[in-house]
Amino acid sequence: MILNGIDTVMEAAHVLKGKRLGLITSPTGLNKDFVSTIQILHEHFHLAAMFSPEHGVRGDQAAGAMVETYSDPITGVPVYSLYRKDSKRLSREMLDEVDTVVYDIQDVGTRYYTFIYTMLYALEDCAKAGKEIVIFDRVNPLDGVTVEGNILKPGFESFVGNYPLAVRYGLTAGEVAMMANEQKGWNAKLHVVRCQGWDRRMLFPETGRIWVMPSLGIPRFESALVYPGTCLFEGTNLSEGRGTTAPFEIIGAPFIQAERLADEMNAQKHPGVMFRPVYFKPSFSKFQGEQCGGVQLHITDVRAFRPLETGVRLMFTIKNNYESFSFLPPVRENSRPFIDLLGGDNMYRDEHVDVPALLEQFREESRRFEKLKAEYHLY
Repeated sequence: MILNGIDTVMEAAHVLKGKRLGLITSPTGLNKDFVSTIQILHEHFHLAAMFSPEHGVRGDQAAGAMVETYSDPITGVPVYSLYRKDSKRLSREMLDEVDTVVYDIQDVGTRYYTFIYTMLYALEDCAKAGKEIVIFDRVNPLDGVTVEGNILKPGFESFVGNYPLAVRYGLTAGEVAMMANEQKGWNAKLHVVRCQGWDRRMLFPETGRIWVMPSLGIPRFESALVYPGTCLFEGTNLSEGRGTTAPFEIIGAPFIQAERLADEMNAQKHPGVMFRPVYFKPSFSKFQGEQCGGVQLHITDVRAFRPLETGVRLMFTIKNNYESFSFLPPVRENSRPFIDLLGGDNMYRDEHVDVPALLEQFREESRRFEKLKAEYHLY
């Protein structure tokens, strides 16, 4: 069986024993027997504090909800928020409570997914404070070799993209941490507890692990696999399927003609995917309670499927055929439109964008990133 870092926790006991530990985790922080990292550290070491990312350490917070400081009802350990209105970082006061910060959250291998920036912020904060940080590494469910998309440009940093990664970056969280620690010159006291038995060519179903939802928006492996492409719709006035049982697999809006869109997309013959016309009423989020038409992406070949290219083609097919399509305005004054933050660039809003040329540019940037990331492979 493929082991994640927490499955070999006792091999890392020498860096945990006698330390006041501060844990950053989520409901995916589990070993192979579904024992939580919270319980393991609380029982075997000194768990002095927990630091809560988006959704909370036990997954009881909604997407985007601000998390307040509280005591964990099971362990009694204080939980400090890393998802506050004014900051998403470890404060000096938080770090004074611990000697070592521990991170254990399942990543989904896509630049937009915010947990990776919670980790990188913690890495930088620990470096500045002279604190050690231990990362229990986990497999990348989208494999560790396939790279897709452009690299985030300077000036487009946000909590959905704060480091120059490709969209689908083919690294584990531990490898991302090693790369950032060196390239940014943070020189944090970083210790990565490695996975065992993982071949980086493996997609998640090949690992033999049981899928645990990293968040409610990613309920299945297929959700994670389409996410690099269909998450772009969060920057548009189309529903990305939130409020349905297949978020990110279903895309639509009240103004979409489902059969027509499915026919147009299937005619493009994208590898590894078929499009089925669907009608749905989201129970929350965009178009709550409204009848929408759209398509569901059905993956027929997980190896051939290229989610980002497919998502970009789908977005521009809709944009070019429906006058009602629009990109959402900035959430806050003097900020960038969300599509720019997701894209790490403003190219999607270019009125004269050449989609084939854009995708070729993405492939070139992906090739550059592949060479860079290879220096930090642990597996």
